[in-house]
Amino acid sequence: MDLQLTGKVAIVTGASKGIGRAIAETLAAEGMRLVLAARSGDLLREVAGSLKTESLVQAVDLRDPAVPAQLVAATVEKFGGIDLVVNNAGATKRGDFLTLTDDDWADGFALKFFGAMRLSRAAWPHLKARQGSIISIIGIGGRTGQAEFAIGGSVNAAGMNLTKVLADRGIADGVRVNAINPGAIATERLQVRIRNFAQEQGIAEAEAAVKLPRSMGIARFGEPAEIARAVAFLASSRAAYLNGAVIDVDGGQTRTL
Repeated sequence: MDLQLTGKVAIVTGASKGIGRAIAETLAAEGMRLVLAARSGDLLREVAGSLKTESLVQAVDLRDPAVPAQLVAATVEKFGGIDLVVNNAGATKRGDFLTLTDDDWADGFALKFFGAMRLSRAAWPHLKARQGSIISIIGIGGRTGQAEFAIGGSVNAAGMNLTKVLADRGIADGVRVNAINPGAIATERLQVRIRNFAQEQGIAEAEAAVKLPRSMGIARFGEPAEIARAVAFLASSRAAYLNGAVIDVDGGQTRTL
């Protein structure tokens, strides 16, 4: 299926590894030119070297309020405009609610929520000019609260609401805004959970990698490429009637409405 993305320009945050890297690789394979943003310049340059299309590396910290506008300016200077913003950056601290500090909460919102909000705001006029779109990678923890995921669940819920708010604004401006909620995806972060589960159960990590998804009510873990393919579809004209959608790509883990 030709997604008609060739030559278009995308900003991908959190692009140095995991889901972000898979998104960058998939969009480049579809012919998009990319701006890759994350804190690790070395990892970003490695990603850029593997892509089939032109890219711009931006080693930045989106927690800095000034950075999103600077990132947008660098993108427009390099490529002349913006067709897509993928808000993927951000991880939050797990732990007992009573032990999480104010700084933990502030840091959790600083990158994943405020970084995405500021980047979306800065890019909006350029997306409006090209009838582009925003796709935020959020997470199923915003749908179902869990005691050990207080910060992440709260940030994710806020991100889903922001998606609906921007989609509503986008109707008038011609900007589509959608979100994807990944479930348990096989990234470095998940490997830590597998290792901890193995230690708790007194089993080998290979066995834990089979038993952990079953304990979560799913058949297997997802792959970063499965999230990336959903992003490419949402960014394309094939998904032109999708606006304000929040899509759970989680192997059926979310059973609530």
